[in-house]
Amino acid sequence: MTESVLLVEKKGGVATLTLNRPDQMNALSLELRWALQEVLTELRTDDDVGIIILTGAGKGFCAGLDLKEMGSSSRDQSPQPSDPPSLMRAVNKPIIGAINGVAITGGFEISLSCDLLVVTPETRFADTHARVGLIAGWGLGARLSRAVGLARAKELSLTGNFLTAETAYEWGLVNRIVAAEDLLPTCHSLAQDMLSCVPEVMNEYKRQIDHAYDLALGDAMTYEVDICRRHRSPPAEVVAERRLLVQERARGKLKEL
Repeated sequence: MTESVLLVEKKGGVATLTLNRPDQMNALSLELRWALQEVLTELRTDDDVGIIILTGAGKGFCAGLDLKEMGSSSRDQSPQPSDPPSLMRAVNKPIIGAINGVAITGGFEISLSCDLLVVTPETRFADTHARVGLIAGWGLGARLSRAVGLARAKELSLTGNFLTAETAYEWGLVNRIVAAEDLLPTCHSLAQDMLSCVPEVMNEYKRQIDHAYDLALGDAMTYEVDICRRHRSPPAEVVAERRLLVQERARGKLKEL
């Protein structure tokens, strides 16, 4: 029996999605893209899942589109699935990228659509659109410069050179660098921290942050005030109860440091 190209594990409010074409560095075949579309669409309305972790099987996260498939004379001309980054942004649940190796071109674009990125020392990012003769269409051309700055984005995209995990961290592209064996445990720990927040508020806050980031600062401030005014705060006794829980959690976290 052939194993699925996308593995899905749901546990404790977290769905872990694993791109599962390790012999092809998890290149995005049509089959894998359709599988991603189906699963991400289902997760949008799955009340049992609050956080998504996305990773890859084997030594690489994702090598981008399957260029061998694209170059085949028998390439499927049927309708195409939606691009993964658009599907990821439509989920409106936090997505943590557990980037376990190279993330190239389409894999880089998927990484940029995650809300947090945790990587290993072996992680490398690269944009090879210009080397292959393709133009970015999944947001890399627009989002990379916003993540690392215009000059750095141009250096990466116009050379196709690799970006190391250390430099990606220095540039603010990734949140943490951890040992390979700590990658998924770290992501699951962050997921549990998120799940301990008020779910509907966390998701609304994520929407607010994402939308505000796409606006000019003045417009983003106006938008934030409008959202805040329309938000219905919980009763005072609920706020007081949650405040005590926040204080208790803070004391526990401080003891761990």
